[in-house]
Amino acid sequence: MEDFPVLPSVRAVVETARWVRFHPEAVEPAVEGWGGGINRAGGWEEPFHYADGTEETARWIFVLDVLNHCFWPDPGEPVWGVQLEGEFYSGYAGLAAALKKAYLKGFPITDARYLARMPEEDLRAIFSGTGSIPLFEERLRNLREAGRVLLERWGGDVVRLIEAAEGSACRLASLCAREFPSFRDQAELDGRTVYFWKRAQIFAADLAAAFRGKGLGAFRDLERLTAFADYKLPQVLRELGVLEYAPELAGKVDRRELLAPGSREEVEIRALTVWAVERLKEAFLEKTGRRVTASQVDHWLWSLGQQPPFRKRPYHRCRTIYY
Repeated sequence: MEDFPVLPSVRAVVETARWVRFHPEAVEPAVEGWGGGINRAGGWEEPFHYADGTEETARWIFVLDVLNHCFWPDPGEPVWGVQLEGEFYSGYAGLAAALKKAYLKGFPITDARYLARMPEEDLRAIFSGTGSIPLFEERLRNLREAGRVLLERWGGDVVRLIEAAEGSACRLASLCAREFPSFRDQAELDGRTVYFWKRAQIFAADLAAAFRGKGLGAFRDLERLTAFADYKLPQVLRELGVLEYAPELAGKVDRRELLAPGSREEVEIRALTVWAVERLKEAFLEKTGRRVTASQVDHWLWSLGQQPPFRKRPYHRCRTIYY
């Protein structure tokens, strides 16, 4: 079994954390009180997702995950979103809806040659809607990078990259992080590298969901993927009492102050989120007899985060291309 560095690197952060505290005694109550929702973990059958059962689906998902980060607006700005078939979608759903609409309109977003020289005006047209999507320039740069790398190293087709993973979700995530700087989601802390690889891992999980575990979505080691550490999961874990912020950090988060990417505070929040999800996996097995993956726990927490009880306090804010 090949090495996958996310969890071991996170463990080192947990052991020396200063700003974030993990409360193991809150894990079982969280599962007992809210765990039923994990049975409603979503699949790929959403109106904003694209799927035709062919390799084009994999190419579309790759573009989606290149861009899948940072949707919250600056203070006083409207939430960015788009209309698709009469429905308004924002956040991740808005991104997927915008890309689905663009693909169906004929924008060749699955063609690496097009991505490598993506016209700025095309991307602005794709994202046109209410408000402005954050980090537009970074998204454009990352799409162009993705196209160039695919052309230079993978015959212009992400399907070759997926096939090179040979049925390993962990290997696919590692390949994405190695090949594409925009997927290289890691930080340096206390002389060690901390690996998160959030979007790289999501790419594998999305393929598995879209292809229902078959073909390009057949992976033998999905259970080894970790949580996709973002800004919504720790918001929920904090409300559940599983994570607690030191008073100074709590004040920054509650005042919506920006945290610097790669700062100790930000890295600790994400690292302890990954750690907490692993403990929640264990609790689901102990309390319900059900073996769940980190991806399922992640989706369960994310879904809880859409409910009012878990939106009372702000999530941490960090402008980054990684989540």
